[in-house]
Amino acid sequence: MTIMHIAVDPLADTQTLQFLAGHLADMQAQSPPESTHALEVDALRHPDVTVWTARDDNGTILGCGALKQLTPDGGEIKSMRTAPSATGRGIGGALLTHMIGAARERGYRTLHLETGSAEYFAPARRLYQRHGFVPCPPFADYPEDPNSVHLRLDL
Repeated sequence: MTIMHIAVDPLADTQTLQFLAGHLADMQAQSPPESTHALEVDALRHPDVTVWTARDDNGTILGCGALKQLTPDGGEIKSMRTAPSATGRGIGGALLTHMIGAARERGYRTLHLETGSAEYFAPARRLYQRHGFVPCPPFADYPEDPNSVHLRLDL
């Protein structure tokens, strides 16, 4: 089992910024521009967004995830990423469980997310489905898009 610490990240250190830049680059490489919905760092710094990182005892980032408030009682999971060296170790599941707990503490009644429909995103879709997310129509400002899968969790 991987020892990790999950904490709100101030998005200030070089390691975090490089990790998020890697996430954005991966998303841009996997989806056409009109279907890439990953947030840049400035958008992740918005007051309606909270970013957590999971780190090992040495401070190395193992993964990240963000929770964006959409409405007073609903949020969206954003910027989920596990370090390539840490895949298959439960990092994504731990972060997702943590963010679902934070959403419940905030009084959210629903959580949404958008992910890709390509095979590259299949592990992410399986993770979300294991945590109870189900398909739903596009939400917020997302358009219908064959490159996107929209999911919802009722809390």
